[in-house]
Amino acid sequence: MQKLQLRQNQSQKLSPQQIQFIKLLQLSNSNIESEIKKELEENPALEENENKDNIEFNSSSEYNYTSKSNKEIDYSKENTLSNSESFRENLLQQLNFLKLEKNELTIAKQIIGTLDNDGYLRRDINSIIDDIALTENIEFSYEEVEKILFKIHKLEPTGIGARNLEECLILQIDELEDLSPTHKLSKKIITESFDDFKNKKFSEIYQKYPESKSEINESFNFIKTLNPKPSGGMEDSSITEYLIPDFIIKKNDDEFLVELAFGRKLININKSYITIYDDLKRKKNKDSDSKESLEFVKKKIEKAQWFVDALNQRNSTLLKTMNTIVDIQNLFFESGDENDLKPMILKDIAEIIKMDISTVSRIVKSKVAQTDYGVFPLRYFFSESTIKKGDELISSKVVKNYLQEIIESEDKKSPLSDEKLEKILNEKGYQVARRTVAKYREQLEIPVARLRREY
Repeated sequence: MQKLQLRQNQSQKLSPQQIQFIKLLQLSNSNIESEIKKELEENPALEENENKDNIEFNSSSEYNYTSKSNKEIDYSKENTLSNSESFRENLLQQLNFLKLEKNELTIAKQIIGTLDNDGYLRRDINSIIDDIALTENIEFSYEEVEKILFKIHKLEPTGIGARNLEECLILQIDELEDLSPTHKLSKKIITESFDDFKNKKFSEIYQKYPESKSEINESFNFIKTLNPKPSGGMEDSSITEYLIPDFIIKKNDDEFLVELAFGRKLININKSYITIYDDLKRKKNKDSDSKESLEFVKKKIEKAQWFVDALNQRNSTLLKTMNTIVDIQNLFFESGDENDLKPMILKDIAEIIKMDISTVSRIVKSKVAQTDYGVFPLRYFFSESTIKKGDELISSKVVKNYLQEIIESEDKKSPLSDEKLEKILNEKGYQVARRTVAKYREQLEIPVARLRREY
């Protein structure tokens, strides 16, 4: 309860502009234009001017996009990311059938927007509560969010919003109308013995359950028919949109230039609306209608100003963040070689640009950069951990790359154990423990040695 009150107090202190800024910061380039269009339609105090030339920031009440023509943006297949909005849009349409209240709909949209591209929900519920408090200034309880998550679990494809593979598979079994003995045993194996199943320790499962070996094998075969990808592969459909990246990074002489890739638009406060406000304010004898009109116009102008200021702040923060990433990862932007990536965490960027880590996290989570070597999500440039090689700290990505090379070239009739892999890496100067080798191997989705053996 104390934690809940703390989050409430924090969210109440946020100004409308801060809430607007946080909301806009999370939007990618593919979504920001629709948000601006929505504000322009709803608020007559905002106006949009077309401008054919490249525009830079100014300190007045204006928000400017840096203009990029279609020819300047690389739309080649190699330099694009498939748009995974399709399954999310499908889920949002299905929400109409749930008949949710306004607050419930807010929670549902946040959960759907938080899903990873494979359809899993990997962000914990408390973090989702904080996200809603920051963007919508509304506080929900754990139970309220979990209740909506369970409703999303009922949507199609079955398994959507699962928090792990086991939950995804169980949701698919629970969806069946009549559970046969095979289905019931399958659910039991997933619930109680899933690690053994994943690691092909079938003999241990045979010993654990009273059913016959053939009956258990039937359950094994049924489990293998279940879909491990909750999104149902919808993001890999033939309907693929090419994403305009959020940043375009080019080398000019000896320097890298970071630009924002947006359309040619200039958003500012509508001057005629300000004139109307001034005229209403000057009237000495205001009747009730004039006072109401004055208040209405004032609120619209204030909201427009918040939006323009938040857009300016968003743009400035994005550029500061990307420029800092380029400065730290300069070697990579020169070579395009992943092994040239330096160890870098969110805190490093946050300290340099003097922003909160959560702010940097929101940028990194949703933004994409186009470079001379392809299009990369910003999280690509960060290391989840660092490893010592002699006196030098290197990115974990470098170690993973080398580990993958070792395993790819191993003798498949006698694959290397994690202990042997640890020894090889140590001999090359990488200071890694066996458990770290195992962790990196699992992250690379490489099975243990006995499962890599070929007979």
